[in-house]
Amino acid sequence: MKKWLFASVALFAMSGATILSAQAQPYVLGMKGPGAGNPFWAAVEAGAKAKGEELGVEVVVVAPPAESDVQAQISQMEDLIAQGVAGIALAPTDPNALAPVVEAARAAGIPVVFVDTRGTNEGVTFIGTDNQAGAELAANYICDNVESGSDVAILQGLVSQSTGKARADGSKEGLEACGLNVVAEQTAEWDRAKGLSVTETILAGNPNIKAIFGSNDNMALGAVEALRAAAMLDSVMVVGFDANPDAAASILAGEMTATIAQAPANMGGFGIQALVDLAAGKTLDAWIDTGTVLVTSENAAEYQ
Repeated sequence: MKKWLFASVALFAMSGATILSAQAQPYVLGMKGPGAGNPFWAAVEAGAKAKGEELGVEVVVVAPPAESDVQAQISQMEDLIAQGVAGIALAPTDPNALAPVVEAARAAGIPVVFVDTRGTNEGVTFIGTDNQAGAELAANYICDNVESGSDVAILQGLVSQSTGKARADGSKEGLEACGLNVVAEQTAEWDRAKGLSVTETILAGNPNIKAIFGSNDNMALGAVEALRAAAMLDSVMVVGFDANPDAAASILAGEMTATIAQAPANMGGFGIQALVDLAAGKTLDAWIDTGTVLVTSENAAEYQ
């Protein structure tokens, strides 16, 4: 028996143990943040583990303590390379910062694919959403339901990540194209508590705001809390991104107005499948798109 020692903050194995046979090198899902407390990453993790069970391979999931902790993820990748894992499906916290260690993994013969967030390394398949198109879908919904010329705001994720930048760009382009005034664009770093505090700041300076786009549901739910406290929830539309269960419940309760659904379980599952295919010598497409769907009160129950 060989003991795999993962120097990571969050580590999970399908069996609940870190003792793996020498013949069964683990495939690794490296997430941007822990699944605990974040339904999106919990779904990515569940999809990866389910695919591992289906294919009969060991799957280990690692994550830094926060999506902004780039150095922790770099250290995790270095550990994984040293341990000679079978493959890594990586959601990079900072694609540019992670690029050298991704190249090191490939040089060591370890297959790598990107999930959720596109990396900068040439020749590495990306498995995830067309985030710009999804954000434009959200913007179009706001445009259809808010009077032209109204003030609106965008809660950005981390724009150093391709996911955050694509959602920020797509939403801004869509909102401005229909004549809405984007009066605030501020990052809340994907975090619900920061979404609350940033929205409070935005509302203080923009009391006539009519809609807020949150680049993920956590931030959008934080915006809902701020609007409720300001007695503005009935007059300001909030649209999120991810369609996590909390967001679906909020929509059904008449708080959030809409969100954009991804397929996070597919990201994890397709990521592990892609690594197994690469190990078998197969060729992958450059981009495997998992799609987006507008979620409103009409279909939110499907996402609880």
